[in-house]
Amino acid sequence: MLNALPKSVTVLGSTGSIGVSTLALIEELNALEPKYRIDVLCGGKNIELLAQQARKFRPGLTVIADTESWDAFQGLMEGSGLEIACGDAAVIEAAARPVDWVMAAIVGIAGLEPVWAASGTGATVALANKEALVCCGPALLARAKAAGGCILPVDSEHNAIFQVLDGTQKDMVNRLVLTASGGPFRGYSRDQLSRVTVEQALKHPNWSMGAKITIDSASLANKGLEFIEAAYLFDMPADQIDAVIHPQSVIHSMVEYKDGSSLAQMGPADMRVPISYCLNWPRRTAWQAPGFDLKTIGSLTFEAPDEDAFPMLRLAREALKAGGDMPVVFNAANEVCVAAFLQKRLAFTQIAENVEAAMMRAQLPSKAINDTSQDVGTILELDARIRALVGGFCDRSASSVPKLRA
Repeated sequence: MLNALPKSVTVLGSTGSIGVSTLALIEELNALEPKYRIDVLCGGKNIELLAQQARKFRPGLTVIADTESWDAFQGLMEGSGLEIACGDAAVIEAAARPVDWVMAAIVGIAGLEPVWAASGTGATVALANKEALVCCGPALLARAKAAGGCILPVDSEHNAIFQVLDGTQKDMVNRLVLTASGGPFRGYSRDQLSRVTVEQALKHPNWSMGAKITIDSASLANKGLEFIEAAYLFDMPADQIDAVIHPQSVIHSMVEYKDGSSLAQMGPADMRVPISYCLNWPRRTAWQAPGFDLKTIGSLTFEAPDEDAFPMLRLAREALKAGGDMPVVFNAANEVCVAAFLQKRLAFTQIAENVEAAMMRAQLPSKAINDTSQDVGTILELDARIRALVGGFCDRSASSVPKLRA
C-alpha cells in the first residue's frame, strides 16, 4: 500500500448511487480536513455527471466506459486540462493504478475484471460489487491477501457482520443472520407477483439504489447473492447462514454465538454509514451521520422469507451448496433475466423460473470456482455461455408476458 498523505482514492462506478455517496462523504470529510485525494474516477454512460465530478475533484485520470459516449464526453471535458480515457480496457488499466483505497462499485459482471485488477495492487478494496465475489470469491480474496491488501465489504449486511464478528472466536459462531427489507412486494402471493410491473418493482420502500439492484431486492435475488458472498467473505458453510425479513431496515445483520449472545449492527438506511466504516478502517470515521433514534422508530419486526413466492433465495442456497461454478450460473442467469424484465420482455416471476432452468440445464466445466487458482478468463467464458443459454429462454418466455398497466 501507499503511505503518502492524503490517502489516494479510486472510485470505480463513480456515477452510480454508491459512487455518488462515496464522493459526497469524501467531500464532507475533506471540508473539515483534507485527508483524501481522488486519483481515478470511472463512470458508465452518465457523461454529464462524470464530467461534473471530474471538474470538482480534479482526479489524475477520468475514464468513461461507454465508447459510444466518448466524443460527447471529450466535448464536456474540453479545456479542463484533465487526463481522460475511454473503454473497458481503460477502466481495467485505471483500476490497476496504485492507490491506497478503491471503491469498487461497478454493477454486475462488468465489475469483475476491474475488481480483479484492483485486488492485485495491494490497495484496500471496498467492495460494493456483489457479482465479483459471487463469481470469483475465494480466488479474489486470496489475490488481495497475496498482494498485501484486503477486501472490505460495503454491502450494509456484510459490513454489519464485519463490524460485530469476532474473528478470534470464529469457532464460537453459531450462525450469521442476514436481514432483508422484503422489498416492495413483501406479503405478495405468487399469483400477485406474476402481475407486478417494472414501475412497481423499482419503488423500494427503504433504499435508493440502481435499477438492477432494486429489482434484485424485490425478487430476493439480492439476498441470495449476499448469502453466497457471506459464505466466501467469512469462510462460513451454508448451513450456518440464515436470512430474515426485517421491514424497517434498522438492524442490518446479526451474528449469533454459541453462548446465546446475538450481536447486531444497527443504523439508518444510508449507504454512507458502511462506506465511512470502510474508508478509514480499522478506525471509525467521524462525520455528520444522519440521526438515529429508536424511540421514533417504535418497533422492529421480523419474519421468515416466503421462499415459495420468492424462490431466488432458495436457488442461491442451492447454487452455493452445489459448489463448483454453479454460483456463476446463478449470477449470469439472474443478470440476463433482470435485464429482460426491465425491458418488459419477462414477467417478474419468470426471472426465477428461467434462473432455475439455467441451473438445471447448464453444462459445467470441471474447474471449481472455490479453487483459488481460478482465473477471470475462465469465469467470463462460462458467464458468456450461460447468458446465451438464458437469452434463448427469455426469447421464448417473452410471448407469454401479460400486458400490464403501470
